[in-house]
Amino acid sequence: MKTEKTQKNDDLMSLIQTLVETPGPSGQEHRIRETIKEMVTGLADEIRTDALGNLLCRMGSKQANGKRIMVSAHIDEIGLMVIHVDDNGFARFIPVGGINPLTCLGGRVIFMNGARGVIGAERLEPNTMPKLENLFIDTGATSAADCPVKIGDVCGFDRPMLDLGKRISAKSMDDRIAAVIAIMAMRELAALPAAKRGPNEVWFVFSTQEEVGIRGATTAAYGVDPELGFAIDVTLTGDTPRAYKRPMALGKGACIKVRDSSFIADTRVVDWMINEAKSLGIPYQMEVLDAGGTDGRAIQMTRAGVPAGCISLACRYVHSPSEMVDKDDLNACIKLTAGLVSKEVKL
Repeated sequence: MKTEKTQKNDDLMSLIQTLVETPGPSGQEHRIRETIKEMVTGLADEIRTDALGNLLCRMGSKQANGKRIMVSAHIDEIGLMVIHVDDNGFARFIPVGGINPLTCLGGRVIFMNGARGVIGAERLEPNTMPKLENLFIDTGATSAADCPVKIGDVCGFDRPMLDLGKRISAKSMDDRIAAVIAIMAMRELAALPAAKRGPNEVWFVFSTQEEVGIRGATTAAYGVDPELGFAIDVTLTGDTPRAYKRPMALGKGACIKVRDSSFIADTRVVDWMINEAKSLGIPYQMEVLDAGGTDGRAIQMTRAGVPAGCISLACRYVHSPSEMVDKDDLNACIKLTAGLVSKEVKL
């Protein structure tokens, strides 16, 4: 017989698996959006979808001592778009988001129309690194006429989630694991008595097209018009053999962002997050990221400017089909997110 703790873990793993295995590259987020919408219906006071396909979920109404807070987790993933199908049925492609050709070789893909394929490469000279233009998708077709995909069709990586005990590996942890954090925080907030949900109006935004330029969160932030906000995303680590030296590592807690290539977090927001982590006894680590960007930039730059930050989850092998996160870090991020939005905020 399963204990309550075991059942909760199984439910969380099922949630993660559903989200990471649902295809949805940038610009093709309709399936993952509808999946998440079903999961959060009944938790939020208002749910709507905007023109760019962002899913916006409002919990609570702003009280006199409260703030309008935006919490953004993007739901798109990196992918590939077909630009040519040759006479033998091989499909050439361009990237949708940041793609490393080395992580593509031999990989499997799934198109939004359900077609599947594998990624092959031309014969290269010895000691030559492949480029994306050297790669192609083989759908098993024998000609252009019977190829199940056409120019403009989009695919994502096709790989099942792997539960490794303390760690989990899957494609599209970036950023579906952040969507998991947001959903779980919504559940925790909804489970609180009304008097303990805080004075804030909280907008949980599941944003689109982050991987191609932080586009969805830009329009969502303009529409929400928050007074405070933060993104939830993954971040690179420096904890593997001969890795680039970075302070973030798996198993050391939630990451509180100081900066990345797209924005510098508001120091008041950073302090707010640190103080909340300390008050809840949540392990945390400081994130200084030398590359990449998040929805935090879109929140910070909207309208006349907004105090913004980011809670990150340390993730190995980002933008590969086997991204890896730590379960304890995941739970720390859920607890921290729920704690931040359920209390009066004083920056």
